[in-house]
Amino acid sequence: MGRVIGFELSSQEPEKAAEFYSKVFGWDVAEPHWDYWAVTTGKDDKPGINGGIGKGPSDFPFGTRIQIEVDSMDEAILKAKENGAMIVRDKMEFDDFYLAFLVDPVGLGIGLIEMKK
Repeated sequence: MGRVIGFELSSQEPEKAAEFYSKVFGWDVAEPHWDYWAVTTGKDDKPGINGGIGKGPSDFPFGTRIQIEVDSMDEAILKAKENGAMIVRDKMEFDDFYLAFLVDPVGLGIGLIEMKK
């Protein structure tokens, strides 16, 4: 089962966005890594998810995307395409995980993440 494990806010001014969410909601914002600022939205003893603020690419300059964890990125992408999704960014490799961006059949942007074992 794919579980939502985070979110990403895309912005062309991520520093300004990070400052806003920190001041208004008290989010803890980490130092940037690859134009991405990880955020902690609250304590782990309450329901909620953490996420990040990133410099939006040209194909997704601003907006909000949930991150869904999958066991197999290749399998999830195949199933998504078979069910009408459009692949925006195919499987990308990072240090500890794989990431892909899709648009579902009704136009909602989502991220898929597979943790390396």
